[in-house]
Amino acid sequence: MRHHHFHHHPAGPDAFEEDAGGRPSGPPFGPGFGPGFGPGFGPGGPGPRGGRGFGGHHGGPHPRHGGRRGGRAGRGDIRAAVLLLLTEQPMHGYQLIQEIGERSEGRWRPSPGAVYPALAMLEDEGLVTLSAEGGRRLARLTEAGAGYVEQNREALGTPWLDAAERPVHPGKALRPAVEALSAAAVQVARTGTPEQATAAVAVLDRARRDLYLLLAGEGAAPSTDEPSADA
Repeated sequence: MRHHHFHHHPAGPDAFEEDAGGRPSGPPFGPGFGPGFGPGFGPGGPGPRGGRGFGGHHGGPHPRHGGRRGGRAGRGDIRAAVLLLLTEQPMHGYQLIQEIGERSEGRWRPSPGAVYPALAMLEDEGLVTLSAEGGRRLARLTEAGAGYVEQNREALGTPWLDAAERPVHPGKALRPAVEALSAAAVQVARTGTPEQATAAVAVLDRARRDLYLLLAGEGAAPSTDEPSADA
């Protein structure tokens, strides 16, 4: 039995781009915006991935071949993408991630935690060989792997094009606003006076209430840079 040793890379801002359907897979701020902010603005509910966040996958295993129906790419899509890319040239895991991201126009950027296990599985099946070169594990198709791709090319499809053609989930547009608000809140927490911190809490509370009003269909009055009359 082979033992595969791959380095696990922690999730970062690219986690927003992992979803093949264009959905952000969860902001990298933890519950809410991070320690001290509470669960108002980010994933914080129970489950393996901490709840839905901004439209990301709710905890639990992904369907093996469910990626083409929308939503997060299933293992079958990653497997197909890896096999097809390796017909062009040997690649290491990071190259595969970059190629999938570029060919899907940024809609699908699988994580190392998805690509490296897929490579290990393909090696176990005899379709791929993995060899250490230059400090990286380089993947190559075996003769059996090349034959498998040739016989199943139509079924393998073009998974990165499938991802690129899917509409972007509207929740992804929240990313820059969430990051900017998070940065401002952290700055106040670190350098602000007690009075400024208290005022910042009120600002965040109003923002949270306005967002829930939007979800309820009541609408929130657009904010301006000018203080309101009752502020």
